[in-house]
Amino acid sequence: MKITIIQGAFLPVPAIQGGAVEKIWHRMGQEFAALGHEVVHISRSISNLPVREKLNGVEYIRVKGYNTPSSLIKLKWLDLLYSLRAIKMIPEDSDIIVTNTFWSPMLIHKNLSRKVYVSVERFPRGQMKFYKAVGRLRGCSPVICEAIKSEVPSIHQNLISYIPNPVPFDIVPVHIKRTKTILFVGRLHPEKGVHILLKSFKLLEKEVGKDWKLIIIGPSNVQDGGGGDAYCKALNDLSSDLNVEFTGPIYNEKDLISFYASSTIFCYPVQQGSGDAAPVAPREAMAYGCVPVVSELACFNDFIQNNINGLTFNQNAADQEFVLAQTLIKLIRDEKGLKAMSEAAKLIVKRYSPQTVAKLFVQDFKSLKT
Repeated sequence: MKITIIQGAFLPVPAIQGGAVEKIWHRMGQEFAALGHEVVHISRSISNLPVREKLNGVEYIRVKGYNTPSSLIKLKWLDLLYSLRAIKMIPEDSDIIVTNTFWSPMLIHKNLSRKVYVSVERFPRGQMKFYKAVGRLRGCSPVICEAIKSEVPSIHQNLISYIPNPVPFDIVPVHIKRTKTILFVGRLHPEKGVHILLKSFKLLEKEVGKDWKLIIIGPSNVQDGGGGDAYCKALNDLSSDLNVEFTGPIYNEKDLISFYASSTIFCYPVQQGSGDAAPVAPREAMAYGCVPVVSELACFNDFIQNNINGLTFNQNAADQEFVLAQTLIKLIRDEKGLKAMSEAAKLIVKRYSPQTVAKLFVQDFKSLKT
């Protein structure tokens, strides 16, 4: 097959400026090529990457994009301008056109509409009704598939499929000693609950002392999806007397892996309404035995089993900081259970390896062709 992938307007591929979706599809494109398919990957251009290049069997085409604006209206407008440029690059002989952008499914010529494979990576917000003519709506988690169905209840169920997000890298041996560290990787934004984590960590320190460290990795500026200067200052104020390290964003895969491998707990306290659909960072951490502690959101249900390979806490509790702190303390004090969960967490790579998930996509693409 000839597979064309179209990414959004605001982040480049490879994901040298971050972006879980960009990271996933960059790896999937390479896996499709390894399986013998012809792959064209269209994404935002950036000064230190060539406009066209071929790597690992994938042809990369980069077109003018934009930095993420703070205004949602401006964001949609810039995304429209980018999408108009990007769809002009689609090879006419494409068999499958994968896209996760807002506008592309509506702009691609109707003669190609049945080849369009929309990858829904966040909770839909009313746009699914505009995509009824496409070939497939792929949900990245069961809860997203249900959300698609609720927006377009009349759509034929065969047009919706569930393919999980992969752990987007290969597992490599890492000889690093695991330390008493709680890790967060993600955007420093209120919807990610970073402030909740800091308040919980303060309560935790009162119980277990300062032996444990909290490391927070991720961008805070608005352009990269963070909460901005005011939120960053609030986080720094909360952490002023705590054993906390803010590293800023880290996009290098090897560096991230070293944090996953050396940390004991991965805490991801995303809040209700965050829009998280199938978070990748917890999967990456689990692959290296870092035990996840996450909110009780449905987006985690297909890969985190409470008390088996991780723990969940009630993010809707009035005293959620206390609830999260108690969950972390319980895990820290249960050394036997912590070790068992760490081993169980590593098993995620069997189901969500890049090779396994790529084959699921190809199988779904082939059913679309027939």
